[in-house]
Amino acid sequence: VQAISLVINRIIDNNIIYYFKPMILLIDADSLIFASCYRAKNDVNYELYPDNFYYDIEDSINKFNEQYMKIVNDLEELYTIENIVTFNGSKGNFRKQLNTSYKANRKKQVLPPLLHPMHQYVKDNYNSKYCYGMETDDLVARYWKTLSEEIGRNEVMIVSIDKDYKQFPCLIYNYHHKHKVILDISQSEALYNFYEQMIVGDTADNVNFFKGKGKKFAEKYFVNCRTKYQYTKKMYELFIKEYKGKAKLRYIECFNLLKLRT
Repeated sequence: VQAISLVINRIIDNNIIYYFKPMILLIDADSLIFASCYRAKNDVNYELYPDNFYYDIEDSINKFNEQYMKIVNDLEELYTIENIVTFNGSKGNFRKQLNTSYKANRKKQVLPPLLHPMHQYVKDNYNSKYCYGMETDDLVARYWKTLSEEIGRNEVMIVSIDKDYKQFPCLIYNYHHKHKVILDISQSEALYNFYEQMIVGDTADNVNFFKGKGKKFAEKYFVNCRTKYQYTKKMYELFIKEYKGKAKLRYIECFNLLKLRT
């Protein structure tokens, strides 16, 4: 994965004229909204609230707006932003019907009291996109697929800290303060990333079909794989070894839990 900075320039009459690459941003706002419900550690009242939640929605709104605009402003230094599409708050995830344990590890999690009001705020004020029956990242993936085919994958960028988008050959801006990097995922990297995730699983979503097998195992196991057929064949062989007669059902289940819908 390569971090890229796509600022192009040419010189005319000793003056530098900058040409910024046009870009459509697809912002997955779910994580931004969640973070906006918590006080920052430099908040003057941080120590007064053990749960660190905001209780005044204006505080959460201000934090969200500030973070959102910071992302846009940072990217405007590299691109001409032609359009921004915001996504949040999709409901009725079909994956919970496939496997009742999907995200079951989150049931005991105490949600911020302003989480739902903030989702509604973003829907109302950012004209955000959402759907019923799948997750926000499925909807983002669908928009990315359509736009990348219509105008080219280099003119569309997903803005998110979610690693699941790495299963696509796309541009991703990870805005997390520890990263702040633009990723350019190639077709071969995207293919590997998805099948690696089928082995490694997703702890956050409670998906783990091969306990004890991680990235190092996947790297060695797929060392000779180049095509989708080769990856699929090797992956299915591992399911047969692990699940015997239930291999096909478990393979389909794992694939559908992890594959984003386009």
